Amino acid sequence: MSKPVIGFIGLGLMGGNMVENLQKKGYPLVVMDLNPEAVNVCVERGAKAANTPKELAEQADIVMLCLTTSAVVEKVIFGENGLAEGMKQGSTLIDFGTSVPASTRKIGEALAKIGVGMVDAPLGRTPAHAKDGLLNIMAAGNKDTFEKVRPVLGDQGENVFYLGELGAGHTTKLINNFMGMTTVCAMSQAFAVAEKAGVDRQQLFDIMSTGPSSSPFMQFCKNYAVDNVSDLGFSIANANKDLGYFLQMVDDLGTSSKIAEGSSANLQAAFDAGMGQGNVPEIFDYYLKLSK
Repeated sequence: MSKPVIGFIGLGLMGGNMVENLQKKGYPLVVMDLNPEAVNVCVERGAKAANTPKELAEQADIVMLCLTTSAVVEKVIFGENGLAEGMKQGSTLIDFGTSVPASTRKIGEALAKIGVGMVDAPLGRTPAHAKDGLLNIMAAGNKDTFEKVRPVLGDQGENVFYLGELGAGHTTKLINNFMGMTTVCAMSQAFAVAEKAGVDRQQLFDIMSTGPSSSPFMQFCKNYAVDNVSDLGFSIANANKDLGYFLQMVDDLGTSSKIAEGSSANLQAAFDAGMGQGNVPEIFDYYLKLSK
């Protein structure tokens, strides 16, 4: 059986590696990105290039997005020459980015009116996992639509979770990132306070890592705060965006999160200090310089 044609928009580090994996597995690709070099790499491996989202959608059975923000996703879909103008009835849109659930549901409702299905499928793990098809994928949407694209998701992820109605994937991803980024902020400040108090940071790690606080996030924080190795691979800018989306989501739910507000304020302060492109554990440097 022939594989579906996939249109892929967003060829950054994660998206570019996802496309490479799909090409290795024999999928025909049509690609688009603002970076012509990223497009050329895919074209050299056999992909076609599209000039507009509409042109890409007209050629694709499944359109995949790996973009930065909900605003960008909405523009790519509903803007001039957008995906909505070109997607075929019966095709499917998969949003792999981290988006606001309310936006995702709004998009899904609009696409359903033109006979297009949607799955929100945010990702876990790293670009290296993407290249090998070993991502964690948190998928949600109409069950029949999910089942239709499950095989291609299975070629991209080692673990594919079905979470229910559209928006549940993005909701779960934002909760996951709230937990993770708040943990990194807390642990990074713990190491900074230890330094200010004259407590050996390695000894602090040795003590904390033998108890229930031990986690991979603690290891990432220790790697930077103690060993000066920045290896988490998730930027302060992205964490700042995701915490903002989490706060928007909890507001939409009619509640609040003082913990998330604190983490968001610290990430924003580090971002404003010019540290946005650094990995999240590098917020240790912000805490180290922090004064009243």
